[in-house]
Amino acid sequence: MVAVSPLLQRRLLSTGVTKTHHKPHRQWSIKQVKKSNFADTLEDIKSHVSTSDFVAVSLQNTGFYAAPWQRVSPFDTADTAYLKAKYAAERFQVLHFAVCPFTVRASKVTAYPYNFHLFPRAELKMEMPSYSFYCQTSSLISMARQGFDFNSCINDGISYLSREQESAAKIQIGNPILAKNVTESTSIHSIADSVFIERIKSHIKNWKKTCKETSTRKEDALVRSLRKLVLGNEEYDSRPCMNIDVCSERQAQLVVEMLQEFADDVVPLIIPAKGGATRAVRVVLTSSKEDKDLLQGKLQNDEQELMTKIRGFREVIDLISASQKPVVTHGSLNDLTFIHSKFIAPLPPTVDEFMCSLRLAFPLVIDVNNLMKEISPMRKVTNIPVAISQLKNRFLTPIDMEIPCQAMENEDTIHGQNVVKICELFAKLCSILKINPAAVQSDEEKQASALEAYANIFSPFCTASEEPINGDVKIWANNTRTVSCEDLVFLWGFGDRVTAGDAKEPAPRVS
Repeated sequence: MVAVSPLLQRRLLSTGVTKTHHKPHRQWSIKQVKKSNFADTLEDIKSHVSTSDFVAVSLQNTGFYAAPWQRVSPFDTADTAYLKAKYAAERFQVLHFAVCPFTVRASKVTAYPYNFHLFPRAELKMEMPSYSFYCQTSSLISMARQGFDFNSCINDGISYLSREQESAAKIQIGNPILAKNVTESTSIHSIADSVFIERIKSHIKNWKKTCKETSTRKEDALVRSLRKLVLGNEEYDSRPCMNIDVCSERQAQLVVEMLQEFADDVVPLIIPAKGGATRAVRVVLTSSKEDKDLLQGKLQNDEQELMTKIRGFREVIDLISASQKPVVTHGSLNDLTFIHSKFIAPLPPTVDEFMCSLRLAFPLVIDVNNLMKEISPMRKVTNIPVAISQLKNRFLTPIDMEIPCQAMENEDTIHGQNVVKICELFAKLCSILKINPAAVQSDEEKQASALEAYANIFSPFCTASEEPINGDVKIWANNTRTVSCEDLVFLWGFGDRVTAGDAKEPAPRVS
């Protein structure tokens, strides 16, 4: 215990100095989702996304740039900034993807945060989604300091395939696909088409007749096996089937159309070839309409289970995209290039093509940095905790954060906190700027357009929230004027105390 003299006590009281305690940062309850509990979480997040007004996202990657010159800077044009972000998205990997559906009502925010642990595991043994990626040492050190469990990420992280990779995987797997109901073609059948259809129709009639006669005939198992071998009969899920080889997609369409005549007890399946075309049409004979419905239901469930396994975490991306809810981010250029590259398709070569492709998946993306630029003291702030702190000090905008407890007992909830801070910052900025967030989902066109004015702007000034802010380039443009390029010189390498006036002064003469 340290003794304090009466004189020092009087000085402390007279100067108004009091002993304070720094409050620890709030730790919200973030549900941690891994491979082991991913399937159970899908229904919960589906419900929360459907009832929310916005969806905030935040990514934690293995790196942001391989060299200083690859880092997005305020001097970059939109094209240059996109190419730098594209370079990083194609090389580094997303390990944490935080998703937070939330609603804003007056000063109350109701949020349901989830933090998904990802790892691009080749579960299908097809060298997809990725078998190599870059790592930036500073990013890994930062994650390690936050208690990131790399072993758990590798062993229990959720894998995924992009939409383009899913299409390729379906072809490589080659599982039979249930043929959808098709409308009869309006084109006139050629003579070759008519001959082909009649030949296949006759073959199917004889095959059905033989199958039904065999099912009612009592035969020895050996004789039955020999009959199947001689006649070429096969079985699919204990039901008689036959394969009809086709040479083109046109022939496959003709076969499926013709099979509508036998729709009461026949189920057509498409067998894909390795190149993506149709190799054959498999015809499965069922014993009754109930048996047909049972087979079709089983095929649909099997296909859905396979697609869920193939898509992995992309199920969440598709869920957000299908909801058409506004996506709220901090540093949207970095985040959205990663999302497009990993979960949608390879990034296009130009920023205009990227914007067109992105709007098909996410029509409304709001970057909180664009809202902060409307508030003069916040224009230079790029760090979320600093932004929230400064807004609390300068503006009276209390926000009540309600987060229903979702995390399991004794679960580590430290990861994914940033996405909740984005929700809080967004609500504060809307309150200060007199924007009603709820109007986006309502018929209040004037208020909705006020918020949409800040959407789909991918500014190069934004920096990733997890990126170190030391060495950031800052521009003060309070007094702007047009100058000729002939009179403009860029200088760097000076200390902090060297001003523009010092640089203009001529060097002293040495006698």
